[in-house]
Amino acid sequence: MTVTHHLRVHRSDENLAREGQLAWHIAEVAADPVAVEPDVVDMIINRVIDNAAVAAASLTRAPVSAARQQALDHAVSVGGAGATVFGCALDRRTSPEWAAWANGVAVRELDYHDTFLAADYSHPGDNIPPILAVAQHVGSDGAALVRGLATGYEIQIDLVRAICLHKHKIDHVAHLGPSAAAGIGTLLGLDVETIYQAVGQALHTTTATRQSRKGEISTWKAHAPAFAGKMAVEAVDRAMRGETSPSPIYEGEDGVIAWMLDGPDAAYDVPLPAAGEAKRGILDSYTKEHSAEYQAQAWIDLARKLHGEHPELIDPANVESIVLHTSHHTHYVIGSGANDPQKYDPTASRETLDHSIPYIFAVALQDGGWHHVESYTPERARREDTVALWHKITTAEDAEWTRRYHSEDPNEKAFGGRVVIQLANGETVEDEIAVADAHPLGARPFAREDYVRKFRLLAGPVLSEDEIERFLGLAERLPELSAEEVQQLTIAAEFGVLAAAPAPKGLF
Repeated sequence: MTVTHHLRVHRSDENLAREGQLAWHIAEVAADPVAVEPDVVDMIINRVIDNAAVAAASLTRAPVSAARQQALDHAVSVGGAGATVFGCALDRRTSPEWAAWANGVAVRELDYHDTFLAADYSHPGDNIPPILAVAQHVGSDGAALVRGLATGYEIQIDLVRAICLHKHKIDHVAHLGPSAAAGIGTLLGLDVETIYQAVGQALHTTTATRQSRKGEISTWKAHAPAFAGKMAVEAVDRAMRGETSPSPIYEGEDGVIAWMLDGPDAAYDVPLPAAGEAKRGILDSYTKEHSAEYQAQAWIDLARKLHGEHPELIDPANVESIVLHTSHHTHYVIGSGANDPQKYDPTASRETLDHSIPYIFAVALQDGGWHHVESYTPERARREDTVALWHKITTAEDAEWTRRYHSEDPNEKAFGGRVVIQLANGETVEDEIAVADAHPLGARPFAREDYVRKFRLLAGPVLSEDEIERFLGLAERLPELSAEEVQQLTIAAEFGVLAAAPAPKGLF
């Protein structure tokens, strides 16, 4: 049975015992040796495949190449065998924190992996690179890796259910540092005290503003979760050496809640598994069929449907206006409510276009689908008829869609909305969608074969067929893998692929 931890700010003279702190309870969950249930194991395998798919598709992109070069400029640390780097040969290793960095950027670059949205939002698959890197470095087997990943997902999702960061313009990776540290703690079988110190340090070092996802969005968007993963690895290392962290990190009068979140009078109720309760949080998350912000997934599917039913909408001359009635969050984060002129700028970066639902809906409506590369090219964004249609699209907050967005009932929770299209001839086209087609409650829920198909599609241009089969063969046997096989759980690009990517030089 789930236990709800009531979280509030404590004055220093209250001397809140560590046993009453959220970080301690997170550590207790991480240290609980409860078995991972079969359906959770299956979903963890799906997400390992999903991460590798989106990483493969991003191997030659500049941010990924820069992060990879940084990692490769660091030798394997003396305490283990090192960890692999996506794209590189299996025997090419680096220190685990740098592998977490490079692989985290590769996974996050295209904004194309799994998601969980509640009080805040997250990409819980960001836990996989740091936990896997440590597993490879220390020689953990597949069963230990599965346990660590189950914890990483559980803690991040539980934090996201309860604590809103974006309201205070704090980047969502502030939930990732603690979850990755907890997952590494489970992987290594660390005691509660050590995990507690690591969680506190990871949170302390990974709080940052949301400017990374605002206005002219930079390439740091992909690096932010990778940085959180890297900090989690380093936090665990420090804690294992007996070093301590700021305490109480959440509840202190100068802590995160009092000064970064809801303030000194704040209170949150965080749901956590009880002792002996299975960690099933991953089953409440969902992946992406399309390479775009998750709140755009359902809208792409609706645009794809309208493209087939109303081909006249492709021509902006036939359209007077398009209004997407949606949740508060979608309206203000990726819609016109953000008041970001960049969301309507044909010269905007890929990262910015990825967070512009007016752009995404226009392109999907005209093309009848979405492509992770072609839909974002400068030529596509600047096409005259697309710009004309794009600039006729606005969003509006709708109270009912906001309520459904925040609903705790999984059968009611929704991330879409209702579109109202006024045509130039005076007619109106209306339609709505609640969840993406790939969502567990959608028209075509993602299953193992869909994850494998996504991997083959994205990896095909950069991996050999033999390499694709080798990786899938390992991933699908994840809980049975030996330590040696875990060290091979990566993807190696075909000869010449990385050589054609940028290789920037820096300080290291």
